[in-house]
Amino acid sequence: MSKFRFHKVAAVVVLVAFAAWMGTGRFSSVGSAAPEAEEAAKKAEAEKPPVVLRTVAVITPPRTQHARAIRISGRTEAEKRVTLATRVMGVIQSLPVKQGERVNRGDLVMRLDAGDKEAAIRMAESVVAQRQAEADAAEKLVKGGNAPKLQADQARAALATAQSQLEGARAELANYEIYAPFNGLIDRVPVQRGSAILAGAEVATLINLDPLLAIGEVSERDLQYLKVGDEAEIQLVDGKKLKGTLRYISRDASATTRTFRIEVAIPNEDKALPAGMTAEVTLRGQPTDAVMLPRSVVTLSDAGDIGIRAVDKNDKVVFFPIDIVDDTPTGLVLGGIPADARIIVAGQDLVAEGAHVKAVPADEATIKKLVGEATGTN
Repeated sequence: MSKFRFHKVAAVVVLVAFAAWMGTGRFSSVGSAAPEAEEAAKKAEAEKPPVVLRTVAVITPPRTQHARAIRISGRTEAEKRVTLATRVMGVIQSLPVKQGERVNRGDLVMRLDAGDKEAAIRMAESVVAQRQAEADAAEKLVKGGNAPKLQADQARAALATAQSQLEGARAELANYEIYAPFNGLIDRVPVQRGSAILAGAEVATLINLDPLLAIGEVSERDLQYLKVGDEAEIQLVDGKKLKGTLRYISRDASATTRTFRIEVAIPNEDKALPAGMTAEVTLRGQPTDAVMLPRSVVTLSDAGDIGIRAVDKNDKVVFFPIDIVDDTPTGLVLGGIPADARIIVAGQDLVAEGAHVKAVPADEATIKKLVGEATGTN
């Protein structure tokens, strides 16, 4: 019996010892290759080649104040254009103007044969003279007490009737004549002297070319940068460059294009510039803070936005969307770039946003290349 108790006590002791050993956590190394594996991992980590950062060239371009350029395609138009037409039918008696001739306001353009109307005026004038004499005589008689006041009133009424008839006759004759409503140029004369013409038919087209207008459409995005009175540059299709003034901005957008009509007035005293020519209009907004960079620096973000890549103070690649202020022969003028941005000018297409890089200042050769790209001298 004592022997049996000894075995039980021994079993309990062994169990307690095993539990204590399990609690130490050292049992995993028994019969395993853990130390060897750990040693191998440390060796592999030590032999692993160091991470090589991609080198990019950066510059911090100088800031400038540059007026925003808004370029639109347009055409030239006459400031005024009217089609002169007859109000009555008749035969053209006089046509003193020719195509291409300059006229002043009030100059006779055409007269129809109106002999009967002129005779009616002469008759009406004689009747007015007679009624005037009768009215004067009646007034004298009334003042002398030799005639009742009613007689003078009747004479004055007859005179007023005669004067009204004269005015009507003159108005009818005026319908047979056409005068220039403003100073301008006779652009078209589709009729000839001696030909019959119907009421409402075209006699001549009169245009005013001073000032000449450059007409275009500006987008709703650029509308905020413009105001009436701004200076404008106009280049005609023949290469001629002109100066003008923005005189009108529509406040009603086109329903189809969502653009706004603008008019630029161009001095044209000698009438040498014609209407209907293709023109490129450049409008200038208020100056804004910007930098000038070559076109090759511009790239696309991972989301497809246009902009430039730069590095922050931790040499981490960041992307800045840009606002193209102007496109000049010497490069792009860009807004929206922070003043302290270090812009990547070499290697910008080989790195992604968020990547760590080794940023070094662009060397002289790179800068010269960029300048060559900007000026087109490569």
